[in-house]
Amino acid sequence: MSGGRTGLEALLPGGRGVWVPIDHGASDWPVPGLQDIDGLVAALSEGGADAIVAQKGLISHLLRTDNAPAIGLVAHLSVSTRHGGADAGEKVSVGDVEEALARGAHAVSAQVNMGTPGEGRMIERLGTITGDAHRAGVPALGMVYARGSNLTPMADDPTSGQAHAVRLAFELGCNVAKAAWSGSVEAFRHVTSAAPIPVLVAGGPRTDDDMALLQMISGAMEAGAAGVCMGRQIFAHPHPAKLVRAIRAIVHQGATPEEAAHHLEA
Repeated sequence: MSGGRTGLEALLPGGRGVWVPIDHGASDWPVPGLQDIDGLVAALSEGGADAIVAQKGLISHLLRTDNAPAIGLVAHLSVSTRHGGADAGEKVSVGDVEEALARGAHAVSAQVNMGTPGEGRMIERLGTITGDAHRAGVPALGMVYARGSNLTPMADDPTSGQAHAVRLAFELGCNVAKAAWSGSVEAFRHVTSAAPIPVLVAGGPRTDDDMALLQMISGAMEAGAAGVCMGRQIFAHPHPAKLVRAIRAIVHQGATPEEAAHHLEA
């Protein structure tokens, strides 16, 4: 982070941002792209990512290195693993705002899987984190996903509950929300208009179609997104720095997907 900016403006310069979650190793392992974490974060910083979202131990590791990355650090305070069986969908809290700040984070993040058993406990945990973040003056990202066996979207909801998920993040005090792409510009407008906070579009499972990804990001921006919060699409890419530059061109410069794709060829 540079220029003396603090808070959300440092992480979303001009109200837009390219955030890269790299917390996946806590839930699954091995994870392609996360083996060399120092090299990856250096590449993300080189490409111009505004922030990474990571578990607290990884943040401490990065700040212990001689060349700490010049990038925003968002401490993700939620986790579950693939081994949790019936509890795998319930994210528990593994830290708090005070600890995140002590470890060097600039913001915090927490996850709720709306419609999953344990939803109420996840909502309570998110509310506690946003309360602590508010008192500390720290931005909070809400990763609220519409998923799970109990999900029952309204009949007139073209987003299958994702707009409600963004609204829930806002209502619980989040400053930023992460949202899954809803399939079209028209449908994603319902997501971004659900709350008056920045909405970052998620990437989903890794694909090999760079142009389709750039087109989706362009569509999300057209629909009112403030940027991206994408993990596997970026960190598992053969050239993460190049892909970040391409995404930045769309998010920060308003480039078309075709214009942005030139960064992948450089």
